[in-house]
Amino acid sequence: MAKKTFDYDAIVIGSGPAGEGAAMKLAKSKQRVAMIERHSSIGGGCTHWGTIPSKALRHSVSRLIEFNANPLFSRHDTPLHLKFSDILDHAQSVIRRQIKLRGSFYERNGVPVIHGAASFVDGNTLQIEKADGSVDFITARQFVIATGSRPYRPANIDFSHPRVYDSDTVLALKHDPRSIIIVGAGVIGCEYASIFRGLGVKVDLLNMRDRLLSFLDTEISDALSYHLRNSGVVIRHGEEFASVEGTDDKVILTTESGKIVQADCLLFANGRSGNIESLSVEKVGLKPNQRGQLEVDDNYRTSVDNVYAVGDIIGYPSLASAAYDQGRFAATAMLEGKCEQKLIADIPTGIYTIPEISSVGATEEELTAKKVPYEVGRAQFKHLARAQIADTQVGCLKLLFHRETREILGIHCFGERAAEIIHIGQAIMEQKGEGNTLDYFIDTTFNYPTMAEAYRVAALNGINRVMG
Repeated sequence: MAKKTFDYDAIVIGSGPAGEGAAMKLAKSKQRVAMIERHSSIGGGCTHWGTIPSKALRHSVSRLIEFNANPLFSRHDTPLHLKFSDILDHAQSVIRRQIKLRGSFYERNGVPVIHGAASFVDGNTLQIEKADGSVDFITARQFVIATGSRPYRPANIDFSHPRVYDSDTVLALKHDPRSIIIVGAGVIGCEYASIFRGLGVKVDLLNMRDRLLSFLDTEISDALSYHLRNSGVVIRHGEEFASVEGTDDKVILTTESGKIVQADCLLFANGRSGNIESLSVEKVGLKPNQRGQLEVDDNYRTSVDNVYAVGDIIGYPSLASAAYDQGRFAATAMLEGKCEQKLIADIPTGIYTIPEISSVGATEEELTAKKVPYEVGRAQFKHLARAQIADTQVGCLKLLFHRETREILGIHCFGERAAEIIHIGQAIMEQKGEGNTLDYFIDTTFNYPTMAEAYRVAALNGINRVMG
């Protein structure tokens, strides 16, 4: 019997980091690959509504805060004020550059990008509905679902109201709010609380839990709470919303405990759902969970042999950096039957609040629970020459290490450039055996003045504690 032929060897659905990683790996392995993207531009949620715009906004606000705080530049009684729409312009320019860059990858590697909404017809066929209403059908031997996620929208909040936003639609905010309610104090909620407060907007941050970002080391979480409150953010812990009412000129939120909070607008940032509904995955025998996510094995293969899934659509860790690797690993498994490479055990967190947070490895609470004999070494940024020069003195670097072997067990950083600083320590932690010890930081000569010098300061501080 003749071998069945298909239009493509593989089709990737979704051009975010996960989809891009899979498409590029397959293309470089001489596979005939097509990318399906439902939106008019490539890049997915990461480029258009998530990582790129929010970090661009944060960068603009951080520079604004520095300008107004620095007497060298701000010599007037009235501080410089920017509207949210002003900093959105910068974010949009970054998005345009990212689209152009990422588009060049597909062109250079000969991967056609087909714009339209994909849905499965059968195990080898997709239906593509174009923006003009026309419909195409294409076939492939294998598929990668990388459709990402979107903000969760509870049914009892009217998101069609012009003063009610989620983390996607807030990027279309037109007016200049004087106050905002943010529901959800996870990573996205805390980042936007920093952004709006940095613009001088009054912020009420509603947190369903008893502390911010409870997955972090408690000392770092407490530092974030302090600095948000110190900047003027009102944090309401242990609160659930009961109702949200939008009027012509404000939003009124009532909590389960009976509190009433009013503001110019509201941002709901509590949870995300997988983009699965329009794919008709049931036609190939797949059933997503209640959060719209698909289950996969160690090779990112779903329960259907020729269908793989990567990125937010499979849940944890839901990070752009990890998603790209997942795409590459899935492509390897598609080519070779399995992939020996796996995501590293200690994936660094990067949280772009003001100040920034990043961590990798164990927290103090985890080590205490496991009865690991550890010690702590700290470097306060205010003691570093580079931080004094840049006037970024808020924050610290915290090293957790085994008292006896001096193995680095966890690194936690709070302050400007934390997400960059963390990678120096991560590289040492990834060394096996005797390569991962506190002594590396003591014996290594660092450039001076740099923020990296914090590792030497923290290591010496930790050794002093051990030596008494």
